[in-house]
Amino acid sequence: MDNRGNFSSKLGIILASAGSAVGLGNVWRFPTEVGRNGGAAFILIYVACVLIIGVPLMVSEFIIGRHTHANTADAYRKLAPRSGWVFQGYLGVFTSWFILCYYGVVAGWTLKYLVDALLLNTSAITNSSAFFDEFKSQPLAPLFYMMAVVAMCHLVIVRGVQGGIERSSKLMMPLLFIIMVVLMVCSFFMPGTEKGLTFLFQPDFSRITPDVVLSAMGQAFFSLSIAMGCLCTYASYFTNDSNLTKTAASVAGIDTMVAIMSGIIIFPAVYSVSGLSPDEGSGLVFKTLPYVFNTAFANAPVLGAVFAVLFYLLLLLAALTSMVSIHEPATAFIIEHFHVKRYLATRYVTFSAISIGVLCSLSLGELKDFTPLFGMTFFDFFDFISAKIFLPVGGFIISLFVGWRLKRQLVEAELTNNGSLRFPRPLLIGYIFLLRWVIPIAIVCIFLKELGLL
Repeated sequence: MDNRGNFSSKLGIILASAGSAVGLGNVWRFPTEVGRNGGAAFILIYVACVLIIGVPLMVSEFIIGRHTHANTADAYRKLAPRSGWVFQGYLGVFTSWFILCYYGVVAGWTLKYLVDALLLNTSAITNSSAFFDEFKSQPLAPLFYMMAVVAMCHLVIVRGVQGGIERSSKLMMPLLFIIMVVLMVCSFFMPGTEKGLTFLFQPDFSRITPDVVLSAMGQAFFSLSIAMGCLCTYASYFTNDSNLTKTAASVAGIDTMVAIMSGIIIFPAVYSVSGLSPDEGSGLVFKTLPYVFNTAFANAPVLGAVFAVLFYLLLLLAALTSMVSIHEPATAFIIEHFHVKRYLATRYVTFSAISIGVLCSLSLGELKDFTPLFGMTFFDFFDFISAKIFLPVGGFIISLFVGWRLKRQLVEAELTNNGSLRFPRPLLIGYIFLLRWVIPIAIVCIFLKELGLL
């Protein structure tokens, strides 16, 4: 383990793992889902799903990674040699790389908007919808920003576990929280604060439908970086005295808190401008909010500019913490499986991700009519396959593997750190029951809904 590197402190473990979970899904996807699904009632269901589905699966990945101290692929080979379970290890590595290829494109957009906010680009504000559509369809500008963000991620990964991942997490995660607190304070002075907070915290249970429940389950599953190989890889760097259940609870708590804080920032802003509704959809961050910043702060343009800069810096930090975590599984696999130096493995992953990222970016513009992958563009294909196929399948296999394949004595030993921690037997029985029955059924429901079959 010493040769592989490991996190040096419990704080580093929690912040790095939280950085893996906290991403654009919290600041972008969560408010979108809340807006579409009725606000506070959706949040209550989401929190329940995090506790019932997210935390047990996160603990399961921690058990696999910490017990083996190996990359995701080799972890399953150690636990279940010469069996089909090894497939999940390779799937985790491949899934993280697959997501990295197109995630960099979206992360590049956050850098572009941060630059425009700093330069007070009025086109991005006064005609935000047309500006965004025109920008992402350009051939070169999106490529530049995508490569710049991937390069930032590369510089973190190449420095290793302590010098890169842990150190960057200790810097970026506190900065992310500071920015969120500042933005929340600003949002309280917007005209739509009362309506926004009512929408966010006063549940209307009549809005709860089966679709809302399934959407909350899906958001909980995807928000925590389950089945991407990230959590398993990071857990392989945990020290043997790490408390896996407390770490998982801390990460889930931070992830949920960031998501709710994002709603507190965004919905008062949306309600501050007449004619807008909270269910603006995926264009909320890049099309609607620039206009909102300009309109809501019409009498205080300097404050509006500061708000915009901080918000897009927040988005960039969230994107980077996630990108670092989805870069590492493939890097660790190449290092350990092929006995390659870290700087070379990092280059291989970065170069391949940029190469595919170029195609994903161009498919939103120059190649938008080129649909060779089952009638989909490159961007849509990578998004669809990873989010709707790989992640649910991976989560399903992880649940069955820990619930049915691993010996209960091994699971209990990891949860109690070989008896040094207390883990009540009823909780262990409940944990195994969730993994064996409840979570697989829930994931099948999510899977069918994402494919439009439910």
